[in-house]
Amino acid sequence: MSTETSFPFAGRTFEVDYGDLVATNAYAADKNSLTYEITGGPPKGATATVAFEWKELDGGNFVISWQEADGSTVVHVDNFEKGLSLSFFTTPKSDFYRLSGTLRALAVRK
Repeated sequence: MSTETSFPFAGRTFEVDYGDLVATNAYAADKNSLTYEITGGPPKGATATVAFEWKELDGGNFVISWQEADGSTVVHVDNFEKGLSLSFFTTPKSDFYRLSGTLRALAVRK
């Protein structure tokens, strides 16, 4: 995973929409951290800043992963150009979810 190279979408905010779950991911401009906020769905209002790791794959896809404070693990396969997102996450109770949805740019962070 890349930790020394700057994330190509640093300083940008994106919305992921999986239907029953909608969130924003705001990537920090100066380091590999992101702030997520759940804006739609049962955990609406949940927010945190987490460290993430990423790797660019073929075809404009990026794999992005992080662990949340409660032990949840999250892995995205995002294609920022095509506006597509796959998410795989495990909760602290070992529930496993697979989501597919859209991805769109919202703003440039300062």
